[in-house]
Amino acid sequence: MTIEAYADTIVPGAKRSADDRVVAGAADGAGAVEAGAVELLEQPGGGLADALDALAFSLNEHAQAYAEECGLTLAADLPPFVALPFADRTALVLRLTTPGHPEHQMWVGLALFSNMAYDSAAHMHTADALRGGHPGLRDLGYFGPRDDGLWGFPRYSYGRPLAPLHPATTATGSPA
Repeated sequence: MTIEAYADTIVPGAKRSADDRVVAGAADGAGAVEAGAVELLEQPGGGLADALDALAFSLNEHAQAYAEECGLTLAADLPPFVALPFADRTALVLRLTTPGHPEHQMWVGLALFSNMAYDSAAHMHTADALRGGHPGLRDLGYFGPRDDGLWGFPRYSYGRPLAPLHPATTATGSPA
């Protein structure tokens, strides 16, 4: 819950249900949680999978200290970071990710993975992500395959050819 709430603070999304207390609902549409941030973080290649429990514990300690400092009363049935209102989650994340904070690199790394899940679907093969309607790729305007099954843009990405074709280029695009 805590790691999902952190990811939701980085790339906010809509609540998954009316009683969702992890995703704050600070934005319309999908955010990092729906895009698979925890799934990405749990993959061993990223280097954070074994540290997620410790990160959640530390983040909750920071959240409890923050709440005490600000005079906030947190719901006892939730982890402290999850219990923080969204504005306070954001303020705490800003504090933790500010250069000079002793744990800065750790929290920035966690934020980067949350972004990667949304804006690149790094935990999935791109073709599978697009076929499955990955929310981040969809929202960012990634194109799926054309009607002919090939991947490409319907027109040049800059709206014009970047250079004239060489006169010896064949119809298949190969140089003669």
